[in-house]
Amino acid sequence: MSKEIDKNNTFGARLKSGLDSFGLPRLIIACFLLLLFAAAPFVGCDLATQITNTVNRFSWNAVLVLAMVPMIHSGCGLNFGLPLGIISGLLGATLSIEFGFTGGMSFVMAIVIATPFALILGAGYGWLLNKIKGGEMMIATYVGFSAVSFMCMMWLLLPYKHPTMVWGLSGKGLRTTISLEGYYDKVLANFLQINIGKLSIPTGTLLFFALLAFAMWAFLHTKVGTAMTAVGSNPTFAKAAGINVDKIRLLSVVMSTWLAAIGILVYEQGFGFIQLYMAPFYMALPAVSAILIGGASVNKASIANVIIGTFLFQGIVTMTPTVMNNAIHMDMSEVIRIIVSNGMILYALTRKTEGAK
Repeated sequence: MSKEIDKNNTFGARLKSGLDSFGLPRLIIACFLLLLFAAAPFVGCDLATQITNTVNRFSWNAVLVLAMVPMIHSGCGLNFGLPLGIISGLLGATLSIEFGFTGGMSFVMAIVIATPFALILGAGYGWLLNKIKGGEMMIATYVGFSAVSFMCMMWLLLPYKHPTMVWGLSGKGLRTTISLEGYYDKVLANFLQINIGKLSIPTGTLLFFALLAFAMWAFLHTKVGTAMTAVGSNPTFAKAAGINVDKIRLLSVVMSTWLAAIGILVYEQGFGFIQLYMAPFYMALPAVSAILIGGASVNKASIANVIIGTFLFQGIVTMTPTVMNNAIHMDMSEVIRIIVSNGMILYALTRKTEGAK
């Protein structure tokens, strides 16, 4: 009898430990998402289509969320300056088309061209964050917003000439939205794509994210990666151990900026369009919220936090408007999407100091 009681107590302790580790807020969000999936067929939504939409949105956004990890590990906080990396990616995308690359090669060249921009902007951004230690997240927000506003002028002034990108009447200045048809539209999503009825899995995009996630995980287990974690955990101890704190922080910012540049290219190939001007303005907020919802804190993050957070955030944002529209038979999808996404962002930011133990 006593053995059974001990066994039950052990199981209960493990269950409680597992719930504490996963976190009650994430459990509630996960249950709500499962409820939406379960309710979808009963309100007239096609479940396979909804799963496809959720997986697609996860694959588009996962790399942008992954870009948060290096800066969190180094103690630079959440990367609200993500638009700097996004702008680097947009420059790579537009210049790739301007130089005449098409198909899959335009995606490869977009990455190649975006890389030096990301390295330069990331280095400048990292230098600035080293100067204002302690206020990184506040300054990063202004840096991101300022960069987007500055590029609003540059998209009109830069000497682009490609007819698919410039305004038709004036022949200069880039359009707000540029179609990627004939370029790298769904170049990853269509690679090894799995189709089962209405269910479609963008295998190529998921594999690309998995490759970057594995590379990040492997890096964090190297000597430099361990030093980066040490700097984020205790910079005074790291400095005493002979680690160049500023150099490690600078490296993390450059890595985050480069991943953001790659992330926006992955997003574009799935979405099918390049969006310029004010489009990158608020793109940092969903990425920040996703990793916080996944269980990260301001100084601790893992690949699991990225995957869980992105799936939960994008799943809720995708499913809620569709299910609610079908349930109440009113076209309020955009209103519901804004309420849900901004509500989740607000929730995540007000809980930014909490994370999985």
